Amino acid sequence: MGMTMTQKILAAHAGLEKVVAGQLIEANLDLVLGNDVTTPVAVKEFKKIGVDKVFDKKKVAIVPDHFTPNKDIKAAEQCKYIREFARDKEIENYFEVGEMGIEHALIPEKGLVVPGDVVIGADSHTCTYGALGAFSTGIGSTDMAAGMATGKAWFKVPSAIKFVLKGKMNKWVSGKDVILHIIGMIGVDGALYKSMEFVGEGISNLSMDDRFTIANMAIEAGAKNGIFPVDEKTIAYVKEHSTKEYKVYEADEDAEYDAVYEIDLSKIRPTVAFPHLPENTRTIDEVGDIKIDQVVIGSCTNGRMEDLRVAASILRGKKVAKGVRVIVFPGTQNIYLQALKEGLVADMVEAGAVFSTPTCGPCLGGHMGILAKGERAIATTNRNFVGRMGHPESEVYLASPAVAAASALTGKITNPENIA
Repeated sequence: MGMTMTQKILAAHAGLEKVVAGQLIEANLDLVLGNDVTTPVAVKEFKKIGVDKVFDKKKVAIVPDHFTPNKDIKAAEQCKYIREFARDKEIENYFEVGEMGIEHALIPEKGLVVPGDVVIGADSHTCTYGALGAFSTGIGSTDMAAGMATGKAWFKVPSAIKFVLKGKMNKWVSGKDVILHIIGMIGVDGALYKSMEFVGEGISNLSMDDRFTIANMAIEAGAKNGIFPVDEKTIAYVKEHSTKEYKVYEADEDAEYDAVYEIDLSKIRPTVAFPHLPENTRTIDEVGDIKIDQVVIGSCTNGRMEDLRVAASILRGKKVAKGVRVIVFPGTQNIYLQALKEGLVADMVEAGAVFSTPTCGPCLGGHMGILAKGERAIATTNRNFVGRMGHPESEVYLASPAVAAASALTGKITNPENIA
């Protein structure tokens, strides 16, 4: 029996000719990632190991993005702690305020991940980089510490589920709708510790931004990772952003999958995940009358250029509904700058939205967008658990930038087809 794409990457990094699902391996790492929440714990554990340097100054990345710009003294102290560690260990990829972004938007933009890489990150949405044909997965702070010290990590080789994508998405449907549709179909534990491998001719109709969004939310189905094959769009992206060497891996024709699903992209409707799980999905036609208090456009899921362009195209020349707060978080400084140059920031601010520096703040209920008791938000983020954005009795509805922007104009969850 052959190997899946993920299994081939892991086998190569473990120095093995073949691996099988369930096998325990030790693999070499191409990148170890942490943020301002997880890295302080990792640094404390790293110091216990007794080594005086990281395994490779170029292969560790630290991005303070969750509570930065610092929201309080504790956040400031955490950032100072990891800043001093990065300086002391001469870590090259430490990104401070002014150059940092939301980590899973910034790392691909900086070219730090390429096809064929193995990446661990002390953040669950590290699976984003599977869009580039890399194996990337979230780990805990202790594993981050060990990875920084040794350049290696233990893995149990995952089995896989194959998603065969065909057709082309309709207008106002995006990668966010695709992954919400899939999670609604298989559930939040439908891919538990499995690799979600996306294949099929429909992939050619997905932009890189669509793929980043889909891979980002693989963890919301319980997956170990999500991964896309490398095609012309992938290679063009890598050549634009990176000078690293890359290697393309393809699944064997006789690779074994636990399940195979066919997804017709042309039949997917704009999709909304109701509280309090990403699997609680309904199409826009089934939503009903849901009034909202806040709209969040951005995050590591939907804070890229295509997301801002779609939102601005709906908001342009119109006004946000009275009483609705609209907060926009571009993924990186470069995305913010490009949005400024294209006039998207002006379009959205004139409509009544506010712009923030790149931060994870509102997504995790940290700062800059906390919900009060009884409030509802529609957000382009990736989680809507109880209390995710603030008060335990608030509600978060997950949707695409198009649905979020349309909803901002009416004050209730709205089909963008009815606005634009």
